Amino acid sequence: MVEIDATGVPEISADWYQDIVGVAADAPEPVRWFAGHFTEGVVVLLGVLLLTAALLRLRGGSPRRRAVALVAPVPVVLAYACSEWLKTVVDEDRPCRTFTEPIIASACPPPGDWSFPSNHATITAALAVATLLLSRRLGLVAVPLALLAAFSRTFVGVHYPHDVAAGALLGTLMVLLVTPLLARPTAEVLRRRAGTDRPLPDAVGGAGRR
Repeated sequence: MVEIDATGVPEISADWYQDIVGVAADAPEPVRWFAGHFTEGVVVLLGVLLLTAALLRLRGGSPRRRAVALVAPVPVVLAYACSEWLKTVVDEDRPCRTFTEPIIASACPPPGDWSFPSNHATITAALAVATLLLSRRLGLVAVPLALLAAFSRTFVGVHYPHDVAAGALLGTLMVLLVTPLLARPTAEVLRRRAGTDRPLPDAVGGAGRR
């Protein structure tokens, strides 16, 4: 059973948060500088990787492959929108407003900028998983970057560990569930425009059914 403290936060998550920001406070200055900048810049880097993977898919291949490339950004946007909605439902205050430990982030987000789930963890996970669906090679670069980005949100002091875990799970599930739903009809449209009558395999993988 998970114990909940007076703030409504699981005690284990609050303990881990304090341990992690304590390590961050004692880290060498280059590590602190890198963490503070990486946590923002990685979203752009992962976006570039997804765009690159999508363009490579669109340059050739079957309607199924091109359909996945076309719809891949949609679940990423939906994941971000869901994380924003969940913030307004849960209303969990930022840990840097609850605890007094110094943080790496330049400032603690203002009141009303809620903590659960982490937007950064949500969108970086969604970008990484979408990239992996399009390109295994680029995805194997994107996934570790997304994991590091999620951890960095706690390291710099603006999210509890459970915030980033929930965000990463949300982004992953949204891409894995929504992409096949959108890619299948999109692939069918592409097949018809190409004037072929061959049955399509499933949008993400596997053989199609008549």
